[in-house]
Amino acid sequence: MFRDITTLLQDPKGLSLVVDGLAEQYANQTIDKIAGIEARGFVIGAALAYKLGVGFVPVRKAGKLPAETISQEYVLEYGTDQLEIHTDAIDDGEQVLLVDDLIATGGTAEAAIALIQQLGGQVMSCGFVIDLPDLGGMQRLQQSGLETFSLCAFEGE
Repeated sequence: MFRDITTLLQDPKGLSLVVDGLAEQYANQTIDKIAGIEARGFVIGAALAYKLGVGFVPVRKAGKLPAETISQEYVLEYGTDQLEIHTDAIDDGEQVLLVDDLIATGGTAEAAIALIQQLGGQVMSCGFVIDLPDLGGMQRLQQSGLETFSLCAFEGE
């Protein structure tokens, strides 16, 4: 089943609940930047960065960012894809919160984490609106020592 938060983002109260829920989770933690994964992670991540008073970093599909980038390939169910980040987006030692709308198998998040770490950033946590626990992505991130959080989870079909 395909899960999508587009209708949630269209609703002013829904969008507020998402941003406020994530902000509450991370309000008392040291965060220098929020990295959001294309595309819904941009919406949530930018709003959350504004709310927490920190910078926002887009993590995009290959060829979409205007300045010098580094890239990371990752595996999808049907092939491979690539993510990119600007080389000057994160300074060495900065604490980065990775945000996206949904965590499924974890491959996209792992690619984004690798990019942040290549730039010297420390991923302090990964926050999601939705976790699909049957696909194991959140567990994969936790097993690699990362803190994770989601506002809700949807089991199976």
